Amino acid sequence: MTALADLIARWNTDEGKPYKGSLIDWDAYQSDEHYADLGCMCAQGQVLHLVGGWNPARLNTVPQAEADAATAKLLNISRAHAVLLRQVNDNAEGAPAVVLTDPGKVIGDQWSKVLDFWHYIDSMNAAQWDAAVAATWAAARDAAVAAARDAAVAAAWAAAWAAAWDAAWDAAWAAAWDAAGDAAWDAAWATAEIMGAEILRRDGEAFFFLPEFGFASPGDIPARPATYGGL
Repeated sequence: MTALADLIARWNTDEGKPYKGSLIDWDAYQSDEHYADLGCMCAQGQVLHLVGGWNPARLNTVPQAEADAATAKLLNISRAHAVLLRQVNDNAEGAPAVVLTDPGKVIGDQWSKVLDFWHYIDSMNAAQWDAAVAATWAAARDAAVAAARDAAVAAAWAAAWAAAWDAAWDAAWAAAWDAAGDAAWDAAWATAEIMGAEILRRDGEAFFFLPEFGFASPGDIPARPATYGGL
């Protein structure tokens, strides 16, 4: 097993720089030249292999949603945070360590409340997801989406809010059972509202999606545990 701090340090070296696009480059791994090269595994792949003890063959066949959930468990983070690690690994230049070490650089200055919300939605059961979706009324949705998007964009650079939106959507889709489509959409837009909370308040816009999850404002979201993010 490898300690997380050691693994993150490797990501910033040529030897340990993660592969992009899938958990493992199987052809490279099988070749004599790259057999022991961690560069043939993405960030999640390296976590699963070196921290979780998964063998490379399993990395080559596991469904991505299962890998997201397992990575979250190993790193003691939310599923959405694990998805964000994967997305930044695959879509940004350089190593994805910043997702874990300084998430504000990826998702903006409201990163802590975003992580609190993501931790909360991991705990939701099927009835809670159904209730969240049932609370939506179509007439107000388009205006709320526009307000949340504009506020998030104003509060964080475009790549930041888009990455957070995508991560929340992906994680909620995997967790929300029959309500997945609408629930994933709503969780993603609630994330955008958190990111742009100060802009919404400044402009006199009400929170629309957050209340579906039982929170009048980001300040009502329970804090994630102090042990979050530690092995």
